[in-house]
Amino acid sequence: MLICFVDQEGIVHREFVPPGMTVNADFYCDVLSRLRENVRRKRPQKWQNQNLIFHHDKAPVHRTFKVSQFLAKNNMTVITHPP
Repeated sequence: MLICFVDQEGIVHREFVPPGMTVNADFYCDVLSRLRENVRRKRPQKWQNQNLIFHHDKAPVHRTFKVSQFLAKNNMTVITHPP
């Protein structure tokens, strides 16, 4: 499985989930940490604003308390997925 983050300029971060692994909150928070580093390096103008906005789908891991805490702590706003 591929986890990919894009913006209007293109791919910011992509990461393959190891075969047989389930994406849980710990793994996804690690992915988000690496994403933040890539935004810092690849999109310095966006990094300076420190206001990242995400559009998540309805995957259960996106709604966990741990992921919500990580996003809030790092000023990463989530736009809810339409029903």
